[in-house]
Formats: sequence, structure tokens, C-alpha cells
Amino acid sequence: MLAHFLEIDLLTIIQAAGWPIWPLLACSVVALALIIERLLSLRAHAIAPEGLLEQVMAASQNSIPTADVLLQLESHSVLGQIMSHGFKSLQHNHFIADADLRQSIETQGRQVAHSLDKRLTALATIASAAPLLGLLGTVIGMIDIFGSQTPGSSNPALLAQGISMALYNTAFGLIVAIPTLMFWRYFRARVDAFVMDLEVQAEHFARHLLQLRSRLR
Repeated sequence: MLAHFLEIDLLTIIQAAGWPIWPLLACSVVALALIIERLLSLRAHAIAPEGLLEQVMAASQNSIPTADVLLQLESHSVLGQIMSHGFKSLQHNHFIADADLRQSIETQGRQVAHSLDKRLTALATIASAAPLLGLLGTVIGMIDIFGSQTPGSSNPALLAQGISMALYNTAFGLIVAIPTLMFWRYFRARVDAFVMDLEVQAEHFARHLLQLRSRLR
């Protein structure tokens, strides 16, 4: 049965499903683009590279890195952005209070954490909307079925067309929604793990900056 289904021409399916399948096709294309983009963006070396914190702390035991180094650090990774911002805060004011320095790092951390959530809302929306769009196609197909029937007569061709529209849209809505939902949950868990890791490393880095501040005075 599966082999027979795969042999069916895709264009024939689209034609049989009618116009309600076009929004679902658009959703599938957008969802695929979002999934690929998030797979490329949510990689460990782009968020919190292993060993970066230790390298930066070792290189800044007695002084704040130069502007060029801070620029490279900021473009290196998300964790690098947090550390670069912390160095700039200390560089701007060597007498910054403990609470202010920590608050500066936490604020930057919240901003980068928000950036990690980017596009996940759109992915979740598609996962929720796809079954509803499939249901809409099903309803439209059922309307066509009942509309094609007149008292005392029947039109088998229109009946078959309505049934095809109803079933194909339902199936395609689920085909789009299920993998999209699975990837959304995967990305959601991955972002939560990254945020937790960033919080821990940011706390270690804040302590390092406080020690560096005492040496700069």
C-alpha cells in the first residue's frame, strides 16, 4: 500500500486536494527553511564553545583584552558576546559595583537567550496551524460532497473529488504538523540546555571580572 501511495504523482495529489492544499504547501516550505536555519544556528560551537571560558579567563588575568580582541570575541559565539559585554562594562568603569557588573552581564545574557528563541514561535505556529488547515480542507471537501448531491440523483465524479479533497488535506496537514512539532520540541529542549549552560558560565565569568577589577584598581 505504501509503495502504491508513493507511486502516485504529486501533481495529481495536489490537483485532487484542491486549493486548500496550497497554504499547507507554503507552510511546509517555511517550516523546512526554519528547521534548516535552526539546525545550523543552534550548534554548540556557535553558542558556547567548549573551553572558551577557560581560554578567555587565562588570557585576561591582569588586564582587559584590547578592542580588536573584544571584537573577535563578540563575533565568535553567543558566549563570546556575553564576555565581550562584561569586559566593556569593566573597561568603561573600573570602579563599577558588584551588583551593577552582574546586572550588566545578566541583561546581556537575557538578550542573547531571547535571540536563541528566534523563529521557534513561527515553527510552533506552523505545527499548530497545519492540522487546522488540513481540517479546513476536509470541511471544504465535505461541503463539495454534499453540494454535488441533488435530490433523486448523484454525481459519482464530484463525490470522488470531494472525498479526495477531504482525505488528502487531512493527511497532508498531519504530514506537515508532526515533524514540525517534533523539531520544535527538540529545538526547545536544546535552547533550554544552552541557556542553562550560559547562565553557569556567565556566573563564573562574573566572578573572574570581579577579581580582575580588584587588580585594575
